[in-house]
Amino acid sequence: MPCVISSPSTDSGKTTLSLLISCWAFSKGIKIQTFKVGPDYLDQQQLSSIGQPICRNLDIFLSGEEWVQTNFFKHSLKYEFSLIEGAMGLFDGLGATAYSSTANVAKLLDTPIIFVVNARGQVASLLPTVRGFRDFDNGLSIKGIIFNNVNSDRHKKLIREVFKNEDIEILGFLPSDSKITVNKSNLGLISPLDSDKKIDVDYFASFAEKNLDVVSLIKFLKSPSKTILNTSSIKNFKIDKRKPIAIAEDKIFHFNYPETKEFLNEIGIPLISWSIFNNEEIPQEASSLIIPGGFPEKYADHISQSDKSLKSLREFRKKGFIYAECGGMMILGDLIKDENGNNHKMSGILPFSAKKSNLSVGYRYIKGLKNTAIIKENQSIRGHEFHYWEVESSSSEFDLKKNDYQNQLSSPWKIKSWETNFKNEGWSDKKLHASWIHLHLPSCTEAATNFVDATQVDYSQYS
Repeated sequence: MPCVISSPSTDSGKTTLSLLISCWAFSKGIKIQTFKVGPDYLDQQQLSSIGQPICRNLDIFLSGEEWVQTNFFKHSLKYEFSLIEGAMGLFDGLGATAYSSTANVAKLLDTPIIFVVNARGQVASLLPTVRGFRDFDNGLSIKGIIFNNVNSDRHKKLIREVFKNEDIEILGFLPSDSKITVNKSNLGLISPLDSDKKIDVDYFASFAEKNLDVVSLIKFLKSPSKTILNTSSIKNFKIDKRKPIAIAEDKIFHFNYPETKEFLNEIGIPLISWSIFNNEEIPQEASSLIIPGGFPEKYADHISQSDKSLKSLREFRKKGFIYAECGGMMILGDLIKDENGNNHKMSGILPFSAKKSNLSVGYRYIKGLKNTAIIKENQSIRGHEFHYWEVESSSSEFDLKKNDYQNQLSSPWKIKSWETNFKNEGWSDKKLHASWIHLHLPSCTEAATNFVDATQVDYSQYS
């Protein structure tokens, strides 16, 4: 079985190791199917950017155990080798629990664990750390260990001495090297779509060959030999191919799961790309629009000057269905105030302005407040939230009553984390859904069904 790469905590080197292995494999002509635990978009994009198959997310909270198993076996069985990159520390999951953690995924899929440990300034203290994680849960199997930030032969020798009687294989020592450091922003890694700095595949491959025991490591990358697949078929949707969906996708908006487009393609909905960065008009043939999350705050000035895109967005509001998540929602408001305090005009479709605030992050339980295009009254689904921005009500220069058939904008749902009470969130009416919440539509049958049905409606009756 392929391994799960995990660690005691975040920033221990999981992504670096995953990239090193993937680059080394690419240099040898070996295809590796990578997976990422959790709802992450940016690690996934990095792992998908080096010529390997598209990285897939495995998230038990969002998608459920059956979907995670099906997705894992469906894609890993296509290639001889696979690996799973964990999230945060091994046992960190929902709130203070291990639910939906890397450990939870490893046990569900019955995969061994390769542990990455930051050894900077430590030798003997490394042993109780590793023993503690190894012995904490007998249902897990930590088979190998790689030490990060080991910068001398003496450091290597001392660590080997400490672990000489442990039943765990040392698979490498990674020295500090700025050339394998992946750039970060306040939301995590910098997307390869949003950076001029690309992964130097040749250097990463050479670094891996020199510092990892790749011969021993490869045995932990073998894809599974058995198949566990969900035999249930996709619902037979009635699709009008004359109603394509436009999707904003460029260096500004790219927080999208690959399975979303694959699902829509599979059920027969035509998809069209739309770029706000390139100041494009929404294609005339589109009847629905998806604006995923991204970094509109970084490009606020650029967006404000994209007059053709903003005008077409306001025109589209009159005739089609809009689905916007997180950063996608921000451009539907009046303005974005950047980190320097400068205001940048947006589309003005919704009566709010967006400004920098505290981090809102985590899984969310969601319950419908009314029947909408995404959720029905009292229906329960799950999502996640990750942003540093907040919205505050403002008066719009656009006449909402003119553009909304009955001016019925209100929250589609209420949300809560594992420790908080429910609160109303988002904006919706019959032609619009906008929220901070990210959904994994392909694995959420209720939301996916509602969404697809919404894309097939004739919205001219609401103009």
